Amino acid sequence: MGASALTERLRDHLAKSRLLAVPGLAVLAVSGGGDSLAMLDVLAALAGELGLELLVAHADHGILADSGAIAARVAQLARERYGLEVVSAQLRLGPATSETRARVARYRFLRAVQAERGATYVVTAHHADDQVETVLLRVLRGSAPSGLRGIMAAGPRGLVRPLLPFRHAELLAHAAAAGLPVAEDPTNLDPHHLRGWVRSVLRPAIEERLGPGAGQSVLALARHAARDVKAWDSVLDLLPGLDMTVSDGRLEVARGTLSGYDNVLAARILRAAAGRAGLHVTPRTAVRVARFAAGAESGRRLALGDGVACEVAFESLILTRGAPAPAEQLLDPAGGEARFGRFALAWRREPAPSSVPRIGWTTWLPAGSLGVRAARPGDRMVPIGGVGRRKVTRLLMDARVPRLDRAAYPVVISDGLVVWVPGVCRAAARLAAPGTEAVRIDARAG
Repeated sequence: MGASALTERLRDHLAKSRLLAVPGLAVLAVSGGGDSLAMLDVLAALAGELGLELLVAHADHGILADSGAIAARVAQLARERYGLEVVSAQLRLGPATSETRARVARYRFLRAVQAERGATYVVTAHHADDQVETVLLRVLRGSAPSGLRGIMAAGPRGLVRPLLPFRHAELLAHAAAAGLPVAEDPTNLDPHHLRGWVRSVLRPAIEERLGPGAGQSVLALARHAARDVKAWDSVLDLLPGLDMTVSDGRLEVARGTLSGYDNVLAARILRAAAGRAGLHVTPRTAVRVARFAAGAESGRRLALGDGVACEVAFESLILTRGAPAPAEQLLDPAGGEARFGRFALAWRREPAPSSVPRIGWTTWLPAGSLGVRAARPGDRMVPIGGVGRRKVTRLLMDARVPRLDRAAYPVVISDGLVVWVPGVCRAAARLAAPGTEAVRIDARAG
């Protein structure tokens, strides 16, 4: 296939799929193999019309003896032929490293580059043959339909795989026609690695018995599974009383409604809802959670593995991916904006009103040393109109803030004193005199 043919096909695919529709910086994961070099070549040709700025990222895993030379060739090609900046990392994993460990380390590097540069996309060169192998592996592992749909063209936080419609052979042909210095990785065909065994042993045996069309049948299975997952996602909007709230890494549903279904149906609904939140829940785990939701008392928690936990919080069931408490932040009294967990804070100078509400999402404080942090053991405050010091943890509980959310719930301090828990309670301390210049702080969830 000529270079222009692949470029034109990718242009058409991107126009239909809108995978890279938003202009911005794209981090290209370039290993030096034919697939990623072909991706680099065609996206370099299309970047201008797509409004993309490209940054090449190369992870030197330290698995191959000549990995340093491959990294140098990738850097030279990107800079001299395409005029692109290259970021590389020596991961030093060693030749005995497993596929899983290498993948985790590689994506950790790519996400770090994305975060540091503020990139819109991380782009990888997964293709149709990778899809076939992935689906076969998941069949062997007994995956549910959400797993059998295989590799997704778009993943969380701007992860994009634009080459899934293309075969490995045509990408290699493009790289050869373009004169690109392809580095072959012998571990790709090593049967000691599970994917290498599927690629070098299982798939050839299947195609020898069933013909080359067997791969297309596997891809059809992936499409059927994807439609099934999409259908269940659509069902969520038709269910009455589910009261579903979804954000990245967090799901909240009405547990009474969920528990009204039998465990099998409740588990399937739960898995579809978790998928919207970017949470992976296996069928077995979903049944376990459905039973937990039906019988547990409010405040009970259940660890689900992979950093995900669930909690029964009053009438709700919450699933969330654990995250460390946000670091304490100082608030410039002159004004500004900040994020704290799921909350957005904005503050500015203005005269204090005649009265300040005890419960609300806005308060006023005298200018001074202001900050926001998570609640700590021993934090206490005297509420406006209250008598005696109240524990902040008790105030959060009385306000029905789930325990899973409390580690990232903002607590505002003034000169070291806890003075406000947004939406929960305002302290009687540090009230600005009416009409005097103060700092107005607004908080909102989401």
